[in-house]
Parts: sequence; structure tokens; C-alpha cells
Amino acid sequence: MKRPFGVTVLAFLSGLMAVLAVVACLRFLGLGFGPGFKLGGALWYAFMWGLLAWVYIWLTQMLWHVQPQAWIFLAVITVFNLVMGLLAEIGNGGYYDTQAAFILNALILIYIMLPGTKRAFGMDKPQAM
Repeated sequence: MKRPFGVTVLAFLSGLMAVLAVVACLRFLGLGFGPGFKLGGALWYAFMWGLLAWVYIWLTQMLWHVQPQAWIFLAVITVFNLVMGLLAEIGNGGYYDTQAAFILNALILIYIMLPGTKRAFGMDKPQAM
């Protein structure tokens, strides 16, 4: 299947989200730098961010091959990340930690809901149950 330009953009953004998740994982392991740097690390958070990085890498591969399931999975992961970013902002997390991921997730969600993007994945026609 020929990959439209919009799907290539989504694959690139998904890869960028994977890089951000890897950076967050390294920061929680104590190998990073910046305001969230913790000398001792937090193994659970590092594991969760590493898992999220793996999910984004897998999703990038699905998007690159224009698999219809990638559209739905990207929508679910994006909404989940927006909710988690909002909860982190409401809690004691600083906006610096979530702003790049929050903005990228919002842009991805807006972009995947455009009719042309839905059409590229075959989501513009009603699905039979």
C-alpha cells in the first residue's frame, strides 16, 4: 500500500514520542539531566517509560506500514497520554516534564481526526460488526 505523506508525518511524530519516552526513562534511572534529575532514580517510573517507548516504536512500525489498526491504537494511546499528562499537571508534577509530550499528543490527536488521515487508513467508511 502506498503511504500518504500524512501517515509519514504521523510515523515521524510517533518516533519522536518514542525518543521523548526514552529520555524520560533515562532521567528516572538517574542517567539524565535537567530539572527532573534524580540521583537515586525511580525504577518503577523508568520501567513504565521504557515500556511506553517500546509501544511507540512498535506503533511507528505499524504506521510506517499503514496498518489500519495503527490509527485506532494511536488514537487510544494519544488520549491516554493526554489524560495522564493532565493528571500529572494537576498533581505535583511540573509542567516542564509534560509540556512537550502534551503538545505533541494534542497535535497528533487533532491530525488523526482529519478526514484525509482517516481516509488513508480506511476509517472513513462505516465498519461492519
